[in-house]
Amino acid sequence: MTDGTPARDDQPSLHHPVTPEPDLLRAATSTFAMLADPTRLHMLWLLTNGEADVTALTDAVGASRTAVSQHLAKLRFTGLVDTRKDGRRVIYRIRDGHLNRLITEALNHADHQVTGEPGHS
Repeated sequence: MTDGTPARDDQPSLHHPVTPEPDLLRAATSTFAMLADPTRLHMLWLLTNGEADVTALTDAVGASRTAVSQHLAKLRFTGLVDTRKDGRRVIYRIRDGHLNRLITEALNHADHQVTGEPGHS
């Protein structure tokens, strides 16, 4: 780990030393394409704070239930969200911490662009 603490065998690394091979670039581009829609990005940002069902996401983003369901289907198909059942409700959650951090950082970056606050290194 980067803080000097040795990585445990059962704890996945946050850093993956990879070379941007074509397959990795395609997979990353696919993720960015899913984030390129404001409604999907908003829903994913909401999911960074915890699980939610279609009704909660619909209320929060102000889109139609049909539109939210279609976006969620795309996010699920591309592997960005997972689901679980709670009775008749389907509960959505972000697939992993990398995506959670990517969304948070994208919105932090946008905040700097919108507010004019200087960036960080």
